[in-house]
Amino acid sequence: MNEGKKILVVDDEPKILKVLEQTLTKQNYEVITASDGEEALLKLEEKNPDLMVLDLMLPKLDGYEVCRLAKSKTNIPIIMLTAKGDLVDKTVGFHMGIDDYMTKPFSPSELALRIKAVMRRVAEAQLLISRSQSQSTSPQTSEPTLELGGVKIDFNSRQIEVNGTVIKSTAKEFELLKLFMQHPNQVFTREQLLQKIWDSDYVGDANTVTVLIRRIREKLEDDPAKPTRIVTVWGVGYKFATD
Repeated sequence: MNEGKKILVVDDEPKILKVLEQTLTKQNYEVITASDGEEALLKLEEKNPDLMVLDLMLPKLDGYEVCRLAKSKTNIPIIMLTAKGDLVDKTVGFHMGIDDYMTKPFSPSELALRIKAVMRRVAEAQLLISRSQSQSTSPQTSEPTLELGGVKIDFNSRQIEVNGTVIKSTAKEFELLKLFMQHPNQVFTREQLLQKIWDSDYVGDANTVTVLIRRIREKLEDDPAKPTRIVTVWGVGYKFATD
């Protein structure tokens, strides 16, 4: 299943590079390594990897800068490694398009599961886009949409409109909003959202959900500090409110 998939691992610690290269090679990935930010961008251009595991603290160019430059040219999925568990770091990273986050020290086997989960989500998204493009060539194709509280989502084009204005969204932001709007007024715990949006292979910090909720509120709400659409049910979780 993983044959032919290339993983670029970027870290300035030789021991981590060696361990991850051994672990991922056993998973039948082709592993490319880089030890600083400049080398990472060079390998990204030369090798065209399918996913990048990227350390935050790097010589020459840090992980955020590498991520920014990489995302300006490609849609490569990125899993960030960092010794910092700070929520602010995660917020910045997710805003930049990072797909997942792991805090050092970490389990190489858990990282392999995260890579598998991200790769599967990317493949599913690409399949949906391909189907949407294929369907759009037929004049008889309908585009199912859902509209609640001034928010409209199109399942085929994966487009979101708020009061008639199209907003940009990441894949996970779209999936989160889709889940909420398909189940209006149903309360989801953070643990349920972790499992549903990042799938059952994900083992992570529930703060990841907090970051995603914050991001989508910034795009949907008139006042993100006083949300009226995606609201907090204290002590339980979140829901898309229609009442």
